[in-house]
Amino acid sequence: MDENDIQRTLDAFEHDPKAAMNRIPEKRDAATTSGAAAPNPFAPSDFANGDYVLHRDTVRGKFAKMIDGVIVTFEDVIPGRAGIEAKDHAEDLVDTLKYQKPSEMDAAKLTTAALDVTPWSDDYWPVYLGVLGRRYADPAFPASEDWKQNFEYISAHPVAEIVASGDNKAIDLLSPSEKYDLLIGDASFGLTSAMWSQGKYYYDDKGKVETWMGICHGWAPASYMLPRPSRAVTVVAADGKTKLRFYPSDIKALASLLWANARTVSKFIGTRSNDKEPKTDEVGRVISAQVFDTNPGTWHLSVVNQIGVSKRSFIIDATYDYEVWNQPFYAYEYRYFNPQTLKFATDLRAATIARGDFAKDRFAKYRSPNGVAFAGVAMRVGYVVETEPSHKESDSPKNDALKVVDYYYDLELDTSEKIVGGEWYLNRHPDFLWTPAKKARAVTPADASAKGGWTLTSRLPASWRRAAVQVSANGLPLAKIVERLIKAANG
Repeated sequence: MDENDIQRTLDAFEHDPKAAMNRIPEKRDAATTSGAAAPNPFAPSDFANGDYVLHRDTVRGKFAKMIDGVIVTFEDVIPGRAGIEAKDHAEDLVDTLKYQKPSEMDAAKLTTAALDVTPWSDDYWPVYLGVLGRRYADPAFPASEDWKQNFEYISAHPVAEIVASGDNKAIDLLSPSEKYDLLIGDASFGLTSAMWSQGKYYYDDKGKVETWMGICHGWAPASYMLPRPSRAVTVVAADGKTKLRFYPSDIKALASLLWANARTVSKFIGTRSNDKEPKTDEVGRVISAQVFDTNPGTWHLSVVNQIGVSKRSFIIDATYDYEVWNQPFYAYEYRYFNPQTLKFATDLRAATIARGDFAKDRFAKYRSPNGVAFAGVAMRVGYVVETEPSHKESDSPKNDALKVVDYYYDLELDTSEKIVGGEWYLNRHPDFLWTPAKKARAVTPADASAKGGWTLTSRLPASWRRAAVQVSANGLPLAKIVERLIKAANG
């Protein structure tokens, strides 16, 4: 992070706090990125009227976690307020909460960190294009924003006729779900039917399918819970003769769908809000506790301990646009500033101001009673965004799309110098944080019925085919098939 850039941002806050609080953080491509990000799935009207906030919340409702032995969904989480409350503790998210003091973080050289293995980019597989039923490599596929037009193209060119024609090039252009149905020998094409039925439900009800709808909530955890499929894999269909080429994008699609629809329990912190135009005070700070979260103290503890210490990703969700909605985190760096002088500080000591000396505290009425000192932080975070699927034969981190964005906040420290809270210096900040547990695995109810192994040079074993067909109509690919394809793609 550049010292001059940080100071310019702080000067802007000093000059006009309300404007600074309401600014939209600038997103930039990371220096290491080469992949092209997927197009914005939201219509301009969604941002104009704030409807994207409601859209995001429908996805949030799919998450569940265990609290005191009981599975609860996101809707059950009780809203907190400005301080670190019962549903806003870093230890409820991170694998290990090793450091709670900024001084200890600095001593451990944790002011900057990056994951050894970056989560992989994938599409969000939009519903209006048929989710995994999308023939993304077929140049004749309409890819229209009108779901019905896309569906009619598939109906006019049924997969059974394409396979019967023996046209290997046409077979290669089939969608990920169609290839999967052929692999498991499902004559009813259950997985593909499930993909298109999602859009049909919304189209019949509303007359349209929103472009934002997809499975980003499945891609985000799959991108680091499962290895990157590095190469294309050729397998034999259930008919024993048709060859199916699963490209890395096809395998990623199945992995994302598995993690989107399998019943998994996640760890999450944060509360929910449907407020499209939250009220603010005279400084521009949002008043609503639900909108304020996650507390910056919780944020700082989570980032440093999860990325810096545990070296494992988590997923961030913020309201200000689609790119930070369900995006896996991979790197951070932070510098300090003094919240009293609003000047860049070279170290923690220069950035810390005692409560009694903090005469210009614009957020004084929201402070934790346990905070006796404050330190300002400018943090740059790196996260992975979606890319368009392709028929590339191989995949590597150079194909990912990576973004960076800067956040400003201060930390409240208690008498022992532990972080007990904080205040954001902008309203558009990370909101909901979540991750599957470290050893979690997305599986289907039928996986236990798939016996033995699969060599890929022969047809899928009969027990695997039966198990896969059993859950396909529910939009679930068999976990054993997905994991075996990934293993083959990597070795």
